[in-house]
Amino acid sequence: MFRTLLARPEVTEICELRGPFGLMAFHGGNLERCTDVIAREVAERTDSSLYAVVQAPPLREHIPSTAFDPAHSPALAAFIGHVDIVIAIHGYGREDRFWDVLLGGRNRSLATHVGHHLRTGIDDRFGVVEDLGEIPEELRGQHRDNPVNLPDQAGVQIELPPTTRWNREEAEWSDWQGTGRAPHVERLIETLATAVDTWP
Repeated sequence: MFRTLLARPEVTEICELRGPFGLMAFHGGNLERCTDVIAREVAERTDSSLYAVVQAPPLREHIPSTAFDPAHSPALAAFIGHVDIVIAIHGYGREDRFWDVLLGGRNRSLATHVGHHLRTGIDDRFGVVEDLGEIPEELRGQHRDNPVNLPDQAGVQIELPPTTRWNREEAEWSDWQGTGRAPHVERLIETLATAVDTWP
């Protein structure tokens, strides 16, 4: 599935190797909108490495995170071999969790660190959930083959609801096809950059 996706003309694979901290957004572009924008901005502001898979409209092809196998992508293999720890940015949508930011992944110390910064840095309308028991199983990012868990120190999978990525003033996705950046998206980027910069 992953090889087939990468071969499509609507798909762009991005790998930028900088520091040992990594940002990921492998469901980016037209699929989980604004996730690649957030990951790229945080990576650039913190001199972190970046891996993203960006789908251009009209493509919206979702493949499971566990299908993103480094054996099928030299770029992903290079990224995983270069970084020590990662934050993977995802988007999700559930009517009963419209305001919850979910922190999965196997590095629970990093999840606690990121959670602290999010609670103090982003709009207090958003709830931050880091207790795995309170996160739906399929959004916990615990599978060993999930790319967020492949680096030596694994990482945190951040699941963002639509409300964190939507520009309410322009009634469109933030940073999408000419839409301006929503203030709460900028605060999210700034907060995550601070979390990365202060990670010991």
